[in-house]
Amino acid sequence: MLFRLSDITKSYGGNEILRGVSFQVNVNEKVGLVGRNGAGKTTVFRILTGKESADSGDVIKMNGLKLGLLDQHVDFESGDTVHTAALSAFKEIHDIEAEMRRLEHRMATDYSEEILNKYADLQNAFELADGFTYAARAEAILQGIGFDRDMWDHDASMLSGGQKNRLGMVRMLLSGADVLLLDEPTNHLDVHAVEWLEEFLKTYDKSYVVISHDRYFLDRTTNRVIEIDRGQAVTYKGNYSDYLVERELRREQQQREYENQQSLINKTEEFIRRNLEGQKTKQAKSRRNMLERMERLEAVQSEKHGGSFKLKNVERTGNNVLMTEELAIGYGDKVLASGINISLHRGGVLGVIGGNGTGKTTLLKTLLGEIREIDGKILWGTKVNIGYYSQSLDDLHDGNTVLLELKRIAPMVESVVLRSFLARFLFFGEDVDKPVTALSGGEKGRLALAKLIYSQKNVLILDEPTNHLDIPAREALESALDEYPGTIITVSHDRFFLDRIASQMLSFEDNGHVLDYLGNYTEFHDWREARLKAGSLNFNEKKTVEPKKQVGSNSGLSKNQQLQLEKRIAEIEKLIPDLESQISDLNAQMSQPEIAADFTRLNELTDKLKQTEEEVQQLYSEWESAADQLG
Repeated sequence: MLFRLSDITKSYGGNEILRGVSFQVNVNEKVGLVGRNGAGKTTVFRILTGKESADSGDVIKMNGLKLGLLDQHVDFESGDTVHTAALSAFKEIHDIEAEMRRLEHRMATDYSEEILNKYADLQNAFELADGFTYAARAEAILQGIGFDRDMWDHDASMLSGGQKNRLGMVRMLLSGADVLLLDEPTNHLDVHAVEWLEEFLKTYDKSYVVISHDRYFLDRTTNRVIEIDRGQAVTYKGNYSDYLVERELRREQQQREYENQQSLINKTEEFIRRNLEGQKTKQAKSRRNMLERMERLEAVQSEKHGGSFKLKNVERTGNNVLMTEELAIGYGDKVLASGINISLHRGGVLGVIGGNGTGKTTLLKTLLGEIREIDGKILWGTKVNIGYYSQSLDDLHDGNTVLLELKRIAPMVESVVLRSFLARFLFFGEDVDKPVTALSGGEKGRLALAKLIYSQKNVLILDEPTNHLDIPAREALESALDEYPGTIITVSHDRFFLDRIASQMLSFEDNGHVLDYLGNYTEFHDWREARLKAGSLNFNEKKTVEPKKQVGSNSGLSKNQQLQLEKRIAEIEKLIPDLESQISDLNAQMSQPEIAADFTRLNELTDKLKQTEEEVQQLYSEWESAADQLG
């Protein structure tokens, strides 16, 4: 055992955060600590390190246990360079070196056996402490975390907040601690640094506990997961994916036990009511005492979204939503990336990844027309209506409640429908009446995403949509996007998110190179790594979406049948735009106040709208069937 928490409780201002947390961490365990925002994960770290005291309970540690804590906020003294700040983790080695230098100076005149033996002991201690390799290790970690050599002489106190956090991680990884406590270590790291950290931790020969919303990172670096749930700790074996499966099985079992207990309680209470004053009074009193002593089980809190909800009236775009030809992007004369060739079809999801400053957000702004392309072409398809999610969240009005914010884009929709939709984004009950000003950063992000997805835009451009969201909120977003019928372009560092929703990837590499690939993040990562190892990664090589199949003799149809199908497809392609125009007109009429007040007319228009939508759907089905027959 390295340390154990036993029945820890902690409250802030009467709000109980931890209520009986107990768990133990052993040698060589790699632990992920998960839970909702505010569940108490960071509080556990602060109690472990003595920065805060528990209200009750015990913290038992192995004698001499050395903890290494990565705080979310790190600072350095003025005058320390990046390099010296990293090397400061080796104070013990520096002290040994200083003593060795002192003895060497003394040995110039003192040849006594005592001095020689002391120097030999120091040499042995220096070697055992890896004194001959510590500088090289420090420099390797500096580069892995993203500090190139040209930054090593920079004043550490003048770094940005994110850079200070990264340097704090370097120092902590070098500290030789028995247990590393990592609080959101992937924050402020680009994808390459995160991958380096994963490889480092996979071969790390000591224990660590990591708090992270990065589920892909947890999958690759942990062999045990501890969930802080309703103030208590629940332990699961395996990595994050194993935890998801086991958690669902465990919650199903807990729910069955709760329902069985409720059934027993109801039957017992009914027996007591019928017999307390009758011949079976003694039995009734005995059962009443049994109920009073019974430890009541809690119902399992569902994290699933609200009832089924289908986004209607999202206008269908053409099949080709976006194409770029040899696109070059940047600012002024500065080219960040070039040779960008995107082919995105209706319903596809393009995931965009890359290091900081490589051009990801610049690409989005260029596609939106906020920045002019330097070279190449951008070709948007027909009927494209773009919605944009910015991390600035500047479209939220502070004076509104959550529900009123959604009503801004859907004024004619009943509140009960909007409440159901907001539940998909974890706004339950009275949450919808909260003012925007009272929302946390994560809650504002959820509300902005809910508005965007409900807005009936048929193309969504999302810039880091999972930032500031905890794991349940990310799962809710993924579920909503699964049902979204339009097309998505998203910049994200959340690889688990990209694995779940992306159908193709665009990766901004170093030196302005861009790679595109048909598949999700893991498939792209494995493809890229295999070619890097084989030395065959060609940055001019593109694995893009395959073109549509051409009609040919392999279709199995006669020439006359092919001509008939082609003729019908052409007819359908003329009918659909006309009917979709009718749908738009009907929706516009139904939004007029005088129509909304005329229930007879409103019902007529509603029936007409439903009939027209069904006709359009039938035509789409017929079009797809005909296209499939043609091959």
